[in-house]
Amino acid sequence: QVQLVESGGGLVQAGASLRLSCAASGRTFANYGMAWFRQAPGKEREFVAYISWKGVNTDYADSVKGRFTISRDNAKNTVYLQMNSLKPEDTALYYCASSRTLYSTTWPNNVSQYNYWGQGTQVTVSS
Repeated sequence: QVQLVESGGGLVQAGASLRLSCAASGRTFANYGMAWFRQAPGKEREFVAYISWKGVNTDYADSVKGRFTISRDNAKNTVYLQMNSLKPEDTALYYCASSRTLYSTTWPNNVSQYNYWGQGTQVTVSS
């Protein structure tokens, strides 16, 4: 059974940094692309960042480019999201997700590409 457990969220002021972690278990973590999504109250879940199974390729939403960095440590079965220069509009519940396809991920920014999700970690940025 695949489990994804996020941690690292919190309440911070605008301009601060946070690092989210997502620990995976239940299948060979290193063989799958991973992503972070977020969902604010009353809004749809939106793509934040993606990293390929080897960590070579990454992709980001325009709204976080230059501020957020996704990385992974396959030896620790963990994916990270370093978030710098946080803004109030970054406030959301952040989810990590594991791709449904082995190795390659065709549409990394599409929710339907992922079949395993964590429970989420709350990030709140005050102005």
